Amino acid sequence: MEETPVLAALEGGVLTLTLNRPQRLNAMSHPLIEAMIREFARARDDDAVRSVLLTGTGRGFCAGADLAGSGPGVAGPDGRPDVGIAMDRLFNPMIRAIRALPKPVVAAVNGVAAGGGANLALACDIVLAARSARFDQAFVRISLIPDLGGTWFLPHTVGDARARALAMLGTSVPAEEAERMGMVWQVVDDATLMDEAGKVARKLAAGPTRSYAAIKDAMNRAGTNTLDQQLDFERDAQRELGRSADFKEGVAAFLAKRPANFTGR
Repeated sequence: MEETPVLAALEGGVLTLTLNRPQRLNAMSHPLIEAMIREFARARDDDAVRSVLLTGTGRGFCAGADLAGSGPGVAGPDGRPDVGIAMDRLFNPMIRAIRALPKPVVAAVNGVAAGGGANLALACDIVLAARSARFDQAFVRISLIPDLGGTWFLPHTVGDARARALAMLGTSVPAEEAERMGMVWQVVDDATLMDEAGKVARKLAAGPTRSYAAIKDAMNRAGTNTLDQQLDFERDAQRELGRSADFKEGVAAFLAKRPANFTGR
């Protein structure tokens, strides 16, 4: 097993997770994915964690599944590689953990984000990218389809026409074009990426985390809810949030024209 495939550091409410396989452009091995699942479970259960910042070591964010190492496949009952088993046991639980986490997740894409690495970034709530970064839906080159939620994230972020073209052509998208398409919140100079992403993560960590959890839940539901269902969800969420200590503090701070001191309660 790899010694430390994911580095974790908690400071000021921000849990920074760094994919740590730079020799493989942080390609996802099974131990790396298992470590990610553990860290997101920790982020869910630890009240000291108020936001998560995800990035990669070296010159790449994540090159997707490690095809040369443990790879995406697991042997099926017939002895043949079964990519679906690995999706069920590893890849999909990781993406579900990110999307279900009741705390915001910021991605700092510091270089190539290819295949599953691109969709790992898209699974996060807010994506910042270095100017030299690129997003590459490379699956079709090995006769697969976008996974890790790619066939859901792409249409929802860039629209159906662009999503189909990106998936079928395997096109590489530079960071600034990804920003124009809506895949990325902000593109910044390479040298300032971690500073800027850290500012965003720290701002979120100091914010009303119950509100962020409800926002994530609402956005996750929006893709399948009718308008009436979404209005009902908003009503119920506002009812709960309106009884929170953070709402009371937010209103008091607004009226007093001072910064709010949110506690996540």
